[in-house]
Amino acid sequence: MRKPTTIEHLYLDFDGFFASVEQQLNPRLRNRPIGVIPYEGGGRTCIIAASREAKAAGIKNIMMVDEARRICPDLVLVPQQPAMYRRAHNALVAEIDSVVPVDVVKSIDELACQLDGEQHENPERVAATIKRAIARNVGPFITCSIGFAANRHLAKIACKVNKPDGLTIWHPASMPEPLFAIPLEDIPGVGKRMVKRLAQARIGSTRQLYETQPKQMRALWRNVTGERLWYALHGYSITAPGTGRGMFGHARVLPPDQRRLDDAELISRLLLTKAARRMRRAGFYCAGIWLWIRSYDQGWSEQRRLAIVNDDCALLRALSNLWARLRSEVPASLRIMRVGVTLFDLSPASQRQLDWLESDDADRQRWERVGEAIDALNTRYASTVVSIGPWQPPKGGNVGGKIAFTRIPSAEDFW
Repeated sequence: MRKPTTIEHLYLDFDGFFASVEQQLNPRLRNRPIGVIPYEGGGRTCIIAASREAKAAGIKNIMMVDEARRICPDLVLVPQQPAMYRRAHNALVAEIDSVVPVDVVKSIDELACQLDGEQHENPERVAATIKRAIARNVGPFITCSIGFAANRHLAKIACKVNKPDGLTIWHPASMPEPLFAIPLEDIPGVGKRMVKRLAQARIGSTRQLYETQPKQMRALWRNVTGERLWYALHGYSITAPGTGRGMFGHARVLPPDQRRLDDAELISRLLLTKAARRMRRAGFYCAGIWLWIRSYDQGWSEQRRLAIVNDDCALLRALSNLWARLRSEVPASLRIMRVGVTLFDLSPASQRQLDWLESDDADRQRWERVGEAIDALNTRYASTVVSIGPWQPPKGGNVGGKIAFTRIPSAEDFW
């Protein structure tokens, strides 16, 4: 395995991306503490993104609005605008790509680049050029923090060190000392449960983790991930394994006046339909559906196995069965704060095998043709003009096109 002797990777993280986009496009929000919320009106909901001014006042993402206002009375609440964030993301990626080719977009606010020979020698110039291009062509209120290192994993850790608007360069010759200042729980790949497991093995710091052996880390993680992490932390050039598509799903925080069971069921139908559309566009079928809800103090979830399907009729029927189960197990007065639907156990359409244990293949094929016709009409008009059952998006809209940290919504997600 190759161990680079120079800087080869850049990792970039936009600072408070959603909130900074709002500030860039609305001068009245600049230099003020703002919190992005799921929908207009506030109420009992949470902050899904905070500006740097809000963070400086103690506001954190996923903090309830009531608590946030107690901490920061001057907090300005702004309803999310996912379509705007998507446009800003695309513009920013284009600017960065004009300076150094973007290797991979990790999420809506993070990306990575692999440097060429000349860029290895002057990472400061690369970073300055990127920051200047963003400020000049997109806007100065959208800033980013950049990390440089021998591999992508170390560059990602480095980019978090001097936020906001930071620059951190970890040359291989200076390693590993800078790494030892990073708390163990801030190392990507070390979650809360792993911290506890490491503590049981008398590993409580990044230095101690670094000084373990590859096979010991493999044993601690109970798979090859631990050994791969060892090589990443030691500056080796590693290639992340390919990850196949595992599921399609959507979730939604419900407006305060739409938190009854009936409201949540209706919204879950919309979420399911959006997930099914995405699945069909990507060329997949599923063999499982998962429904989950969260109230203020409890949760409920259940999954159901399916024949290998991708049509709305079969999926909505399965969802109705899950709701019947849910209603038999929770109080009718339960107030639901969040609902989500996930389609899993995927198989490519090209590899689909008809389920001969079921006798409804002809019926399913007919419903698949109906689904194809509906998708074609909605694509033609760039809107949901036809659906199976009612189509009544909740307050705030954006069903399926909501704010996304790990997925960049497509234009179709906003229909």
